Amino acid sequence: MPSNSLTHSATAPDPAGTLYVVATPIGNRDDITLRALKILESVDLIAAEDTRHTGRFLKHHGITGNFISYHEHNEDKRTPGLLKKLQSGSLIALVTSAGTPSVSDPGFRLIRKAIETGIAVVPIPGVSAAITALSVAGMATDTFVFIGFLPKKAAKRIKRLEELAGEPRTLILYESPNRIVTLMENIFAVMGDRYGVLAREMTKLHEEFLRGRLSELLRHLKNRPHIKGECTLLISGSPKEAEDVFEIAMAELKHRLENNDGSLSELAKEISKRYSLSKNKVYDQALKLNKENRR
Repeated sequence: MPSNSLTHSATAPDPAGTLYVVATPIGNRDDITLRALKILESVDLIAAEDTRHTGRFLKHHGITGNFISYHEHNEDKRTPGLLKKLQSGSLIALVTSAGTPSVSDPGFRLIRKAIETGIAVVPIPGVSAAITALSVAGMATDTFVFIGFLPKKAAKRIKRLEELAGEPRTLILYESPNRIVTLMENIFAVMGDRYGVLAREMTKLHEEFLRGRLSELLRHLKNRPHIKGECTLLISGSPKEAEDVFEIAMAELKHRLENNDGSLSELAKEISKRYSLSKNKVYDQALKLNKENRR
């Protein structure tokens, strides 16, 4: 029966084969479900983003498997062959190096093609970096937007951030450690001094959560000799209440004055326009903050 049928069952493999989409740990090897281990042990083939990484992980759990590499550089080449195996009755598990396949990771092409050709696609849920970080962020969780990785090219990245600037829901982004500071500076420039949580090395030995305004997080990170580990960044949504808007605007004003980032009049004009505040009110506050900085 086609996998997109309303009556498709995930409990019994389809005669034409089954594609299992298996979530694996993002760090701690014990963050794996019993069901996932059973599936990985029983399938005919494991399509892995990194066969060596997955092989070491399965060896830790006493499992040996038949592997084939499946990553962003060979998805187009590998997909037809895997589909053929599925159509002939093979049971295949799709895994990435960490987390859930196709969620900012390889797998989307194979999953889509399998669905289009009537192959049963069965989710084996588990860890997701986005949900793991959100669960301990202390930010709004009733509604949020998963962004994943933004474009690497600066112009496209800034344009995307401008599109997201008015989004009232919590934003969740992924970034590599060598680009995280640049990303946060871009967000600061476009969205202002929002509250954020940076999750790094989650579930690992050096797990860390940094919380505070973007200006505070940037100051902290720039004092480090290096940053390691994949990063998940959560940013508060666009503020609605006038008090919240003013508080964020003043936090940005203070940060930029401390860093001599423009004259008082230039900053007052820019910040008042961005946050729809009175220019005179912002300028008066800038004068007060400037006097405090000189003491």
